Amino acid sequence: MTEFEINCYGMSQDDIRKNYMTGVTVQLAGLEMVVMGILSDCQEMISLKNPTIPSPESDEYIRKQLNIAKFILAEQLQTKMKAA
Repeated sequence: MTEFEINCYGMSQDDIRKNYMTGVTVQLAGLEMVVMGILSDCQEMISLKNPTIPSPESDEYIRKQLNIAKFILAEQLQTKMKAA
């Protein structure tokens, strides 16, 4: 795992592919649903944050999850562009 991957995603790109892009949700509903799930989780974490107690850990987790969602979308776009 590269330093970029650690800082950006908290895991390797291969782990993203393995853990997010090959599961049952992908098979049943597609990558779009996986991304929607990630975004919903981030949204929920933001709504649960206590504004009087800032949490850099949750902010960092949310940031990395959003980066994972963007990575999945970018991979999907590249696949579609190659097929065209």
